[in-house]
Amino acid sequence: SKFVNDKWMIKNGFLSDDQEHRPWWWNIKVQKLNISAPLILLPEVSCQKAIEILQEKGYDQAPVVAESGLILGMVTLSNTLTSVEAGNVEFSDPVTKVTYDQFSKIGLEDSLGKLSCILENDHFAIVVHEQMQFSANGSSFMKQTVFGVVTAMDLLTFVSRNDKK
Repeated sequence: SKFVNDKWMIKNGFLSDDQEHRPWWWNIKVQKLNISAPLILLPEVSCQKAIEILQEKGYDQAPVVAESGLILGMVTLSNTLTSVEAGNVEFSDPVTKVTYDQFSKIGLEDSLGKLSCILENDHFAIVVHEQMQFSANGSSFMKQTVFGVVTAMDLLTFVSRNDKK
């Protein structure tokens, strides 16, 4: 059960991670990674256009975000191509038909240790930044903005370039 899995409990904030033997980078914040601004796709982009954009810009994946700012998921080049080749979607279908809607989010203030736990199970994490927004009538709400996408390669690159051993 995931409730007796310490890594799941730590990842979801139910257990503090106070183990002694962690690497030097464990408590460094995600914001210290060299995260480049992501390429964002709107949900109405066709699968064909998504493939073209990803290939042209040299990306393997991109978050799909509604104009309202709601993060719908992640589209990957390989999943899109596989789905089209298998006949599950048409090139003209919206990219939402091939969007992974299960993904992990991590904040800029979270630790690389938490990111490491996420990346043990997931291929990527979407880095989000929360902002308080106010409307004309004074009401407020928290809005998440996609700041970037991080992979195990990003974490490994940071650790190897900054190795303190």
